[in-house]
Amino acid sequence: MPAPDQLPLDPVAEARRHWAAHGWEAAADGMAAVTSLMRAQQIALARVESVLRPYGVTFARYEVLMLLYFSRAGSLPMAKIGKRLQVHATSVTNAVDRLESADLVRRTPHPTDRRATLVELLPKGRELAAKATEELNDQVFAAPGLSPDNVASLVEVLAQLRHGAGDF
Repeated sequence: MPAPDQLPLDPVAEARRHWAAHGWEAAADGMAAVTSLMRAQQIALARVESVLRPYGVTFARYEVLMLLYFSRAGSLPMAKIGKRLQVHATSVTNAVDRLESADLVRRTPHPTDRRATLVELLPKGRELAAKATEELNDQVFAAPGLSPDNVASLVEVLAQLRHGAGDF
């Protein structure tokens, strides 16, 4: 018996059936794939955000922290952060503003490029990144809800999708 909040049928499969019944058979599998992907993204993000919530950061801010954590100098120019995370400059500014107000990062002038601003990971930010990553690894990444073979297949398929879209 399904849980009280669990649907008795797969709504994506049902939508696919309706798509085909309405004469859109050629697009039905694609609609089901895109809709499934978007729902899976919601599920994954909810799991990640529930781990990060006690740390007071969103996944977007966590990504900035980890990018700085992995950088050799512990700092990167704002523009490089946007490029590496593939987000608009406004999103980087918003994330850095929030991280800076929490004393996790600080902005500093670039030593050789007056047009650029560096974002530097502070010790408190490094500590938060390490602790949050430990929990994410334990509660989400080590057990994403698929077998190891399916995880590898999913990564490969999504890489094809991202490559085809010009992501890299």
